[in-house]
Amino acid sequence: MKVTVELTINNETKSVHVRPADTLLNTLRDELGLTGTKPGCENGDCGACTILVDGRPMKSCLMLTVEAVGHHITTIEGLKDTPIQQAFIEKFAFQCGYCTSGFLMNCYALAELHPNADDYQIKNWLQSNICRCTGYEEIKEAITSVLEAKRDASG
Repeated sequence: MKVTVELTINNETKSVHVRPADTLLNTLRDELGLTGTKPGCENGDCGACTILVDGRPMKSCLMLTVEAVGHHITTIEGLKDTPIQQAFIEKFAFQCGYCTSGFLMNCYALAELHPNADDYQIKNWLQSNICRCTGYEEIKEAITSVLEAKRDASG
C-alpha cells in the first residue's frame, strides 16, 4: 500500500507516492532524483546519506519518508554556492568524493549551529562521518576556515 505525502525539500514542496516503510534516503534518490545524498552502509554508521532536517544533521537511511512530513529537509543540492563547498575545494578536503556530500552537510550544520566551535567540538562532529580514502585533516581545515571567516565577519 502506498500513500501520498508532501515534503518540503530545498525550499520546494514535493508530492511523492511512497510505501510507509520507505526510507527518506531511497525516496530522495529514487523518487525525487536527488542523487547527491549517497547510500553507504544504510544502517546509520557512515554518514554518506547525511541531510539536514530543520537545520540539524540526520542520516536519511534512518528516517522514514513519512516521518519527514512537516519538516524542512535540505539535501546537498540545496547547499549550492555555500562557503563550505568552496572551502572543501580550496583545502582539497575530498578524494573520490563519495562521502563528500555527507561531510558537507554535517560541516554546514556545524558552522550554522555552532559558529564558535572549538577543535574538540569539530572533532566530535566529524566522527559521525566515515571516509576511507582521505584523512580528516583537510576536512577539519575546511570547516575551521569557514568558522574563522564567520567569526571575522561578525566582528
